Parts: sequence; C-alpha cells; structure tokens
Amino acid sequence: MDKRRPQDVLNLMQQPPAIKRNRIDAPMSIRGPIPNGPMHPRPLVALLDGRDCSVEMPILKDVATVAFCDAQSTQEIHEKVLNEAVGALMWHTITLTKEDLDKFKSLRVIIRIGSGYDNVDVKAAGEMGIAVCNVPGYGVEEVADSTLCLILNLYRRTYWLANMVREGKKINGPEQLREAAQGSARIRGDTLGIVGLGRVGTAVAIRAKVFGFNVIFYDPYLADGIEKSLGITRVYTLQELLFQSDCVSLHCNLNEHNHHLINDYTIKQMRPGAFLINTARGGLVDEHALAAALKDGRIRAAALDVQESEPFNLPTSPLKDCPNLILTPHSSFYSEQSVSELREMAAGEVRRAILGRIPDSLRNCVNKEYFPSPANSTVRFPFSAAALSAEGLNGAGGYVAFNPAMAAAAVAMGVHPDQRPVGSHSIPPSSAHSDANHAGKAEGSG
Repeated sequence: MDKRRPQDVLNLMQQPPAIKRNRIDAPMSIRGPIPNGPMHPRPLVALLDGRDCSVEMPILKDVATVAFCDAQSTQEIHEKVLNEAVGALMWHTITLTKEDLDKFKSLRVIIRIGSGYDNVDVKAAGEMGIAVCNVPGYGVEEVADSTLCLILNLYRRTYWLANMVREGKKINGPEQLREAAQGSARIRGDTLGIVGLGRVGTAVAIRAKVFGFNVIFYDPYLADGIEKSLGITRVYTLQELLFQSDCVSLHCNLNEHNHHLINDYTIKQMRPGAFLINTARGGLVDEHALAAALKDGRIRAAALDVQESEPFNLPTSPLKDCPNLILTPHSSFYSEQSVSELREMAAGEVRRAILGRIPDSLRNCVNKEYFPSPANSTVRFPFSAAALSAEGLNGAGGYVAFNPAMAAAAVAMGVHPDQRPVGSHSIPPSSAHSDANHAGKAEGSG
C-alpha cells in the first residue's frame, strides 16, 4: 500500500523529467485533452501588441493565463513572456522575423488577429514547430462594403464635394457645379478588375455587379469554373486585367512574388485615367510610382486603406502632394461586430491549440507544410510531458508535465490542484530594449 502523503504526490507531479531532450526530438506519448482544464502553473498566452484582453479572457480563463505586452517589437517584450509564453496573439503592428522567433523559448502557436500574416516568418516558425494561424473568415462584409464605398467616392467624387461644402464654397448654377464636380463618372458599363478572388474579392464582385459594373478578375490560384457560378469574366494575366479595367481593386495576399505589384511598369499597362483601390496590403503598391502617376494623370484617382508604412505619416510620404487621393487608416475591416467576431475566433484557435493537437486541431494553420517531416518529429500535442519539461520540444522554460493518473490519485485522497483565478495583467517592458507581377493568394484585410 502506498503510504505517501498527498503533499508527496503533488511534489512528484511538479518535478520536471530528469532526461532533457533536444529542441526537435521524438515526442513522448500524446495524451488526450486535459481533464478539467490544465493544472497549475497554467500555460501563458500573451497578446503581443495590444492591451485589451476583455474578449479573449472569458474564452481562455479556464485553460490559460492571459497577459498583454503592448509592444511594438520583441525588444519591448518582457523576459517572462519570451521564456514562458506558449501562445501568442498579435495584430498587424508587430513583426516576427526568424530572429524574433528565436527569442521565444516555449512558443507553440501564433494567432494573427486578422487574415494577413506577412508580418510573421511562417517558414521559420514552422521549422521550429510553431504553428501560425490567421482568422480569414471575419470582416468580409466590412471590407467589401468599404471597397465599394471607396469606388463610389472616386466615381461620384462625394469625398471632394463634401469637403467643398464643409469649407464654405458656394456653388451656384450649372457652370460652377460642372467645375466642382469635374471628373464625376457614370458607373454602368465600366469594367471593374479584381486582383484576387478570395472571400473579399468575391463579395466585391457580387456588389459591383449590382451597380452595373462589368466585372473581370485575375487569380492564378483558382481552378477554372468559379467565373461561371458568379457570372463574371476571368482573365489569365495581370497585364490583360490592367489593360481592360476602368477601375482596379486589389484583394490579394502580400508575398515575395507580388511586392509592388502595382509599380511604374504595371501602371503603364493600365488604361489612361483608370481608378485604383487597395484595401488589401500596402506593400502591393509602389507609392512613389503611384504618386507620379496621380500627378501626371495616368491614374485619375486612387483610394488606399493600407499603406506601405503604418501608421501612415503623410508629411514624409511620397503621396503627400498628390491630387485625387483618398487615404483611410487600415480601417476597412472594422465594425463593432466584425472585431468582436475576430477576437472570439482568434481566442478560440488558441483554445484549440491548448486542448488539442498542433497542428491537427487548428482550423486555420497556414504553415503546416513547413513543419518537420514525420521522420524527425510527429504532430505534437502542445502540452505533452516532453513539451512541458524544462527542455521541451520547443526549447527551454516549459511547464511541468501533467500526469492525469497521478492527478486522479491526488483528488481521490482529497488533495485538489491549485485553481487560482486567472486575470488579464500587464507585463512591463523589458529593460533591454521585385517587381515580379504575380498576384498572391486572395485574402481579406486587417
């Protein structure tokens, strides 16, 4: 009969395994979901570049400790997060390169609170066994509606006319009105060219047809046939789309192949006097080339919700003196409903990572292809004994292994695990402080 005291059982539960394992190693047996939530200490999940965790807390409070960093770079992230954070939530205002990822010792999953993930080195993360996930299903309606709003403003010049009234300009008679509204155009019969027919691109196409646009699209990643279901026209080169379009709207992901997709060369392929809208990623447009095209009239007007450098600083931008330009602050995805959905979906993905298997349990992992091959590693449960040891599968600083059988024995003897309430808290900053014309995979914004 085992005469050990309950406290002795708990001490055994909290002792790390004696054998240390390499960073990539054959994992120990993969167990199922944690019964009744994880034991103390709880996994640490950190919001890297924000402060508000009010939506995430109710979803994660029973399985993780949630902290915020409010950082703009990894130099501002506290050492505790770098050493212990198993999950990371991030908006688009911080970048994680390979060097940044190396600073995290226990990280297993990164959730981009949005659809784009060009601010994370997904290949390096995958090779380290870190899953990167996005939230692609949120804000589709908002971005599509915002895109149509910008298109209508360019065609009907609503933005400029409203500013004239606000500035007190008096418009009397047809001559003054013609001068004020010069450039206003009819939509019906014009061709809208959509680059990237993903969720948002498709939503824009459906809306644009109602206004009378002839809609064409270019997306080399889609199989044939989608155009027939939507009643739109497909073209097979970017050059063909630019040549045919009176208005071009960008809805593709940003990658190494399509950086500066719209540049001096491609602008010359556009119809003279065409409109340009970008609600996808700022890096798709060469702002110097766009500025020159706006000033000499090759592009009649442009509307950008995203810029190459954010937050946007107009005085230092090449666009500062451009006529016929509408700029908005990366806000096309925003509504109270869409942001609430976005944050709930991101927190839900973190929860699946904690309670399931990485990357199998994740709905939107974008870097599975870069994970170590089965010969070197198998799909890993995020909190297996090996992963939670001091030298777990993803580096040092992990959590003590949880043994369900031993925990059950402790509970049977009347000893219950520590279930301290978990709250959102701030962790103070550390004292250390091509012109290739290929469209990327279609995506939304945010």
